[in-house]
This record gives sequence, structure tokens and C-alpha cells, in this order.
Amino acid sequence: MAPSVMSRRVQCLTVVGAAAVIGVLAVAAPVSAHVEVTGAPAQAGAANAVLTFTAEAESPSAGIVSMRVVLPTGMVPADVAYLDGPAGWRLTSAADGYTVAGPAVPVGQDARYRVRVRQLPQGKTAVFKTIETYSNGKVSRWIGEGGADNPAPVLTLAPAAVVPTPTATPTTTSPSPSVSATTGDPSTSPAAAADSDEDGGLPALAWVGIGVAILAALLGGVFVLSRRAKRP
Repeated sequence: MAPSVMSRRVQCLTVVGAAAVIGVLAVAAPVSAHVEVTGAPAQAGAANAVLTFTAEAESPSAGIVSMRVVLPTGMVPADVAYLDGPAGWRLTSAADGYTVAGPAVPVGQDARYRVRVRQLPQGKTAVFKTIETYSNGKVSRWIGEGGADNPAPVLTLAPAAVVPTPTATPTTTSPSPSVSATTGDPSTSPAAAADSDEDGGLPALAWVGIGVAILAALLGGVFVLSRRAKRP
């Protein structure tokens, strides 16, 4: 192939490639201007988290005058407190979120403000749909989800902190008392031992009875002998 032909083809491919890049940039340019949100801490269930919202300026002739935010599930307007933002801006609560508004920021300047929330929701993300209004009446709706051309601000949340479970302290179990000490087993109780004899194992009452019988027999014998002695 002649060098001139090769040169013309290279030039043609270069022009086509450049045109393609320009076309992609032209399409992406409107989408690049959007609203972003960051959190500190950005953790599920975090208490007293500070959220920073930044709305990129996209109008060459007007400044941003307000930002209307719809809160994600798990958050209510009463949980939001305004910290700071553009000069003169204030927060007004609504049924499903809030609006921060005030004098227009300078043309071409981003609008940035901060709020504190009582507690972030659970989950992996929190979506804050935002409607941005300019001083010339232009409205940008950043409410899309799932790869839409007008993406809503999304806060990615780290997993909630896990509280360690206390380890149970092992307890020392005292040995159970013997049956004789708790139930009074007659075979091993001190009373039973006192009532038994080493020789025959007879109860004490039996020995008492035997003693009484022997004593009665002796007294009877003495009585008989005394009677006989009194006879002439």
C-alpha cells in the first residue's frame, strides 16, 4: 500500500475518533452537573451524622436559590437540623423532607450546605432526591435512581457497628450436700446411729425393755424371798 494512501486512512480514522469523543463528551456534559452528598460518619444507624450537600452550578446566567430534598425511608424532617450554607440561606421543613433557600449564589458558583441528622437509616445506601432551582426559574430535578440521566444524591453507608456480646463468667458450683444431711436418711443419720448397738444392732428401746424386765424379775424374786423369810 502506498504511503500516501496509508496516511489518508490514518487521518480519516483520527478525525472519526475525535468526533466520537466529542460526541460522547457533549452527551455527558449535561449529566455531569449534579448534586452530591457526603456524610461523617457515613455508617448505617450512625447518630448525629453531618451531611454535606453540594449542588454544581450549571447555568451560565443564573445562580442557585433553593434546594428541595426528599428524605429517605427511616428519616423524618424533625431529625434534620441546619448547620451552615450560602449566606442568608435557611431551612424550612416539609411533610417528606425540607428546603434550604435564600439569596442566589453567584453565577457559576456551587451551592454547598450542611445539616445534622439525628440518626442515619439502616441499609447500604440512603437516597436524597433533590430539586434544584435557579434565580431565572430553571429547575433541575435530581431524582433518578438506578443509572438514570438525572441521578439523585446517594450516600453509601458502611455496615452498622457491631456491639460485642459480653462473655459469660463461669460460676463455681458447690458440691451437693449428702442425702443424709438434707433428707435425714434413717440409715445414716446421727439419731439412728445412737439407737443402734455394735453387738446386736438392737434399738435402744429394746434394751430398755429388757432392762425393765430383768429389774422386774429381780424385784419379784426379792419379794418372794422376803415373804418366805417371815414365815415361822
